[in-house]
Amino acid sequence: MARPPWSQLGLHVIAKPIGPICNLRCEYCFYLEKEALYPEGEPWKMSDETLEAFVRQYIEAQPEVGQEIDFAFQGGEPTLMGLDFFRRVVELQAKYLPAGRRARNSLQTNGILLDDGWCEFLKEHDFLVGLSIDGPVNLHDKYRRDKQGRGTFDQVARAMRLLFRHGVEFNALSCVNRTNGEHPVRVYRFLRDSGIEFLQFIPIVEPVPSPISSPEARGTNPDELVSKRSVLPRQFGRFLIGVFEEWVHRDVGRVFVRDFDQALAAWTGVGASLCVYTRECGRAAAVEHNGDLYSCDHFVDAEHRLGNIHEAPIRKLANSPGQEQFGRDKWEKLPQCCRRCSVLFACNGACPKDRFLHSREGEPGLNYLCEGYKAFFRHVGPHMEFMAGELRAGRPAGGIMRRLRAEQEHAREAASVAGGSVQRNAPCPCGSGKKFKQCCMRR
Repeated sequence: MARPPWSQLGLHVIAKPIGPICNLRCEYCFYLEKEALYPEGEPWKMSDETLEAFVRQYIEAQPEVGQEIDFAFQGGEPTLMGLDFFRRVVELQAKYLPAGRRARNSLQTNGILLDDGWCEFLKEHDFLVGLSIDGPVNLHDKYRRDKQGRGTFDQVARAMRLLFRHGVEFNALSCVNRTNGEHPVRVYRFLRDSGIEFLQFIPIVEPVPSPISSPEARGTNPDELVSKRSVLPRQFGRFLIGVFEEWVHRDVGRVFVRDFDQALAAWTGVGASLCVYTRECGRAAAVEHNGDLYSCDHFVDAEHRLGNIHEAPIRKLANSPGQEQFGRDKWEKLPQCCRRCSVLFACNGACPKDRFLHSREGEPGLNYLCEGYKAFFRHVGPHMEFMAGELRAGRPAGGIMRRLRAEQEHAREAASVAGGSVQRNAPCPCGSGKKFKQCCMRR
């Protein structure tokens, strides 16, 4: 099937109304350094003129299909703009939305400034909130600290209680780093047992200057190219697998994990919707406080500045030849080792921001997290195939849990018939391919 023309593809723009300004100083935040893009003394607040231009142009840039238009506000910390700014957002949306269409707003926040007034507004206007929380207190406070170096867990937990109390729809965004990456089940259970049903896990990858220069060395020593906070490739794979094993046995249909939803979409043939896993990207731009439009919020730099919405409309900037090429580069610059990979259909090389390794053949463009993604997708493949089959048959994907329980019962019976002679390190009788101690012995 031929791809629709670039200009007819859906367009998403993340608004950064306060730029990189934040009331915290999280060690791994990639956006704080964006202050250097603008002159010292820059007024870091989106003006009403820029806000109105953004809302109007963004609505005009949308394809004439579907009822909802998604607006996303991030930072920095967008709540620093104050409630009146977001009241104005809703007012302008009502002014410019065509009949029969509605806005769907989302807000990514650290939760520090949320109070009853904020939550009443968010509930009234049906905002979807993303709450940044990295797990239980000692894991969250490792890197998510305020400007005085103090942990923020208690304040985020208070925000979570407020959101629940007011019935605000929200999900958790957890950054996976070198520390909490060692505790996948602990992080997952904490979030699940807190009552959060929608989870996003974002890998922290911070490239640093490295003495490694040859392509061959760069392909085999990825750990030397990132900060000590960054999650390691195999560690990230183990993290996703650890969460998946807990989820697939207990929570399918009850808890929704973004990476698992995207993987299942790939196995059903529908294809992922998240740009990380799509064949091409470039349809998720970012608008800064002054109206500058960038190719992506991970590429807010001089090279990827598309222009300013006061000088040219979003529709024109986002559909420029340069932006279209940016999107196509995701596929066109894949190294050959990726094109031969059995899980390419699910991964598609993942996010270009992390593709700074060289392959063993010396080609650039290999994703730093390749080993982790490969391990994860290969591990979940059989389960995804089963769930995809259930969905195609008109049954819920949760049927996988009944199947796994039956396999475990069979394994226990087999072990009992064997007189308990199945050794800890022997293959599990259920046929999973794992060791008995890592599978049905612990269920």
